[in-house]
Amino acid sequence: MSRRMALAGLGALGLSGPAVRAAPGGLPSNVGHADSSPQWEELRAKLWGREPIAAGEASKVQLIVPLRAAFGASVPVKVLSKLPQTEALHVKRMTLLVDKNPAPIAAVLDMSPRMGQADLETRLRVDEYGHVRVVSELSDGSLHMDSRYCKVSGGCSAPPNRDQLHNIGKTVFRLPEGLKADGPTPAEVSVVHPNDTGFELNHITVMYIPPHYVRLIKVSYDGEALFNAEVGFSLSENPSLRFKLMARPGGRLNAEVEDTKEGRFRGQLALA
Repeated sequence: MSRRMALAGLGALGLSGPAVRAAPGGLPSNVGHADSSPQWEELRAKLWGREPIAAGEASKVQLIVPLRAAFGASVPVKVLSKLPQTEALHVKRMTLLVDKNPAPIAAVLDMSPRMGQADLETRLRVDEYGHVRVVSELSDGSLHMDSRYCKVSGGCSAPPNRDQLHNIGKTVFRLPEGLKADGPTPAEVSVVHPNDTGFELNHITVMYIPPHYVRLIKVSYDGEALFNAEVGFSLSENPSLRFKLMARPGGRLNAEVEDTKEGRFRGQLALA
């Protein structure tokens, strides 16, 4: 099964866990951040088979997700790598998953040592209470995971904002902290796009909006790939990825973007 096929349809697993009782101010009483789920067990078997996956203190990756998010269609997610990106050892591939989404694989990123640090920030759609997970594959073949339980719902059916349809595909870079000479520089690439899931209802026509979402974001620096991200509609409307790179004045960031209607878009930024 290709990753693109998995992104488009490796969901709707039809599995549900046992009923849970809410614990005031915290997790449901019998659910923990590191717990498994039927959906995760099936995903793990399909994607990684019986390969061991380090978790807890042994894991080289940390995931930060709010326990309660304000809006299911835009849940902030931050991934922190516990080791720098070097040629000797680096994060080779990162997979973001939302257990109970219709398409649970939100993004698969192939990453370069040129990033300096394999940190990532984005916003996800979360369709119902459940776990968000990240699995990092290192260049030595080892797998590392972290997971967080998130109490929010409705993210995949929330109607998108339709006021920027004329700007679809506009791709913009920014450096939120400026160019750093002494370490990795934080950067962000964002794409104006409704990222329609196919589960959203048009309240005027009372018809479902057909799926139309970004499926590929490729970012390079001076012609050298930083990351290739195969993504799905579990990324929020106007998807954005905040990442890091080892940069210098005079370099140039470039992005190539594709969506499910064969739209192709580009963006670039010269680093002063």
